[in-house]
Amino acid sequence: MSKRAVIIVDLQKDYLGSGSFPLSGIEAAAANAARVIEAGRNRGDRIVHVHHVSKEADSPLFAPDTDGIRAIPAVAPERDDTVIIKNYPNSFRQTPLHDTLQAAGIEEVVVVGAMSDVCIDATARAAADLGYGLTVVHDACATRDKAFGDSVVPAAQVHATIMSALEFGYGKVTTTAEFLS
Repeated sequence: MSKRAVIIVDLQKDYLGSGSFPLSGIEAAAANAARVIEAGRNRGDRIVHVHHVSKEADSPLFAPDTDGIRAIPAVAPERDDTVIIKNYPNSFRQTPLHDTLQAAGIEEVVVVGAMSDVCIDATARAAADLGYGLTVVHDACATRDKAFGDSVVPAAQVHATIMSALEFGYGKVTTTAEFLS
C-alpha cells in the first residue's frame, strides 16, 4: 500500500471564471490537478479532497449550501476518496486531516489546489512541520492578483514568490510533467 497521499485543496467552483472569486489560470491548474489525481489513483495513493466552507452564511466566498462550495467537476471526488471540510486556510487546522493521514500510514503528501499564497502555502508548511515529505505541483495550483498598499502584484508573481519560498525551506516544488515522469 502506498504511503503517499494526494491532497487537493479548495478546487471548488467559486474559483472558476463563473464563480464569485475567479483565479488566474484556474482551469489549467484544475486540468493538471486531474492528471496528478489520476496518477495517484493508479499508484494506489490516498486521495484526499479538502473543501473550504465558510462559517458565515452570507460569505462572498464558499458560503454554506451554495454551488460555489462544490468541487470543480474535473477534480470531483470519487467513491473511495476522502473529503474533509475546513474553515481555515491551513487544511490541518481543526480538521481530521492529520489523524486521517496518520491512520493510513502516510509519510509523503503531494499538494495541489488553490490559492497558492493562502491555503496551499498554509497547508504545505503545516504538512512539512508535521514531518510529511512534501511535494507541491505548482502548475496544478492557482491564485489571483493581490493588492499591497498602492501596488497590485500580478498573480504569476504572487505564485512564483510562494513557490520559491516553499521550495527553499519546505519541500519539493515541481511541474505536472515532471511529477508524472
